[in-house]
Amino acid sequence: MVRSALALLFSQAAIGAMFLAMQAEFLGVLQIMMMATEMSIMAIFMVMYMMDPGGLGEMDMSHQKKLAMAAGVLGALAAAGVVALADWGTVSAAAPPAAVQTERLGTEMLGRSMLVFETAGVTILTAMIAATAVAIERRRR
Repeated sequence: MVRSALALLFSQAAIGAMFLAMQAEFLGVLQIMMMATEMSIMAIFMVMYMMDPGGLGEMDMSHQKKLAMAAGVLGALAAAGVVALADWGTVSAAAPPAAVQTERLGTEMLGRSMLVFETAGVTILTAMIAATAVAIERRRR
């Protein structure tokens, strides 16, 4: 589980770096900030629900290795096929300036997507409070 979390951390950080390399600074910083928040929430749930979240115990959690390897190879071949055979079209001639991109993104987020973001925020906050409440051992007096 910890290895999966670290792989997710590095892949999401790479996406944020990709946004920064494309000079979409706002999206890059937003991606990295969202990834940091997601990792903290995931760590709470890992500690709360896993018997051995650090992987330091004697448990062998590697079942169905051949099936997993076959599925991974099949997925990689499918992804390579999509990349090689898809008609990607032409690259956009020019992107609008960064200020215009940020303004359009802000208008979208504060316009029709506002309810979705607010609902997601309240849901995540509720999950964090519930995870903390469940994880705390009740003291008997």
